Amino acid sequence: ALRTNAALLEANAQLVVSSLRAHGDVEACAKRLEAASRASEHDALTELPNRALLRDRLEQAIVHARRDGALLALLFLDVDKFKEINDTLGHAVGDQALKQAARTLVSTVRAGDTVSRHGGDEFLILLAGVSNASDAAIVARKVAAALLIVGPPGDGVPPLSASIGISVYP
Repeated sequence: ALRTNAALLEANAQLVVSSLRAHGDVEACAKRLEAASRASEHDALTELPNRALLRDRLEQAIVHARRDGALLALLFLDVDKFKEINDTLGHAVGDQALKQAARTLVSTVRAGDTVSRHGGDEFLILLAGVSNASDAAIVARKVAAALLIVGPPGDGVPPLSASIGISVYP
């Protein structure tokens, strides 16, 4: 009877340890899956939403705009003379400039708006729920002004400027 009891206690202990290991494995897999999912929806350099995530948010915004009779605006922003930064200062400095531009764009718009990197030096800004078309122009001017101070003194990055196109729906 003692052998049976000892064997049962040993088996129970092994089950508890196995259960704890399995739980840890499940948590680790869930974290890796979440990281992979995030990576598939965000730009690796700037960590902004990528084209796929922006498209999803744009489709949702259009549905809400139709339902609510509201407007939305999409700003297409191209950083001016960015190739010159890469060519003269190097890609590492260009990458830093893009990261700073991304942070500046995000801090310039409302929390509910979406700033995404379209590719290279192009960004899209989705402004949901704008009151009128002129609001988008105000935001575009604000964004352009904020970019002019992106390059901090001494880092070799000149102030950035951008060409911005605006589309309003509907």
